[in-house]
Amino acid sequence: MAQPPRTLLIVWHSQTGGTRQMAEAARDGALAAGNCQVRLQHAADTGPEDVLAADGYLFCTPENLASMSGQLKDFFDRCYYPALERIEGRPYATLVCAGSDGTGAARQIARIATGWRLKGVAEPLIVCTHAQTPEAILAPKTIAAADLQGCRALGEALAAGLALGIY
Repeated sequence: MAQPPRTLLIVWHSQTGGTRQMAEAARDGALAAGNCQVRLQHAADTGPEDVLAADGYLFCTPENLASMSGQLKDFFDRCYYPALERIEGRPYATLVCAGSDGTGAARQIARIATGWRLKGVAEPLIVCTHAQTPEAILAPKTIAAADLQGCRALGEALAAGLALGIY
């Protein structure tokens, strides 16, 4: 009897479009892997039932003031306790769109994932836009093709690992 397709949930937030582009590229890669359902959802529209229904996760955020975005933090705040002890061992990865560093946001997500007892299956993929002035930080972002390809590859690897039962 064939197993039902596994589900990858991609949760994202973006203010200037960079993280959205990264999440969409990851979705495209995940869909290319085949045999895995992919759900791309804005953090504000994602709740505990979505987390519980997924087999793996990709968390995508801009880095704001050395932290994940408030919208992604709100997602975790709303979903953390309802999912606690119910999703242990599931795989996850992280995408961060940063102006200069990105590691602060990646560390925050890793700490939350540790509490959920998720299994990190890739190093955080951090794309640096080098936006340093208020104008550059607030400007719409265009992510370079090479960086988007890395996002696609991560999405494809996550979906393929889920579909093959590796994770």
